[in-house]
Amino acid sequence: MTTGYLTTHVLDTALGLPAAGLKVELFSVHPSAQGESKTKIVAMVTNHDGRTDSPIMPAADFKCGTYELVFHAGDYLRAQGTDQPEPFFLDIIPIRFGMNDDTSHYHVPLLVSPYGFSTYRGS
Repeated sequence: MTTGYLTTHVLDTALGLPAAGLKVELFSVHPSAQGESKTKIVAMVTNHDGRTDSPIMPAADFKCGTYELVFHAGDYLRAQGTDQPEPFFLDIIPIRFGMNDDTSHYHVPLLVSPYGFSTYRGS
């Protein structure tokens, strides 16, 4: 029985606050002999707590495989009034990861600031 699901959480480390209003897209990644292709699964926007209102991939839709979360950090930073010349140092942040256990909660948080980011497998 598939009970796995995927969540994310974005924190703005420069402001010390959750990153509200940041667009996040989820893609499945499909390798092939010609390279790879990606299929967009969903796009969501983070809420006041820097989280999506529901799992970015709920248990009902969960499938093991290779995925990519794409965080639209540049749009978020511009909306915050970040004083930085164009093009921003960070704009689109893709994070590719694998999910291989259909009973696990996968949590992929993003810590972001205008000049750096980090991620890890959260809980």
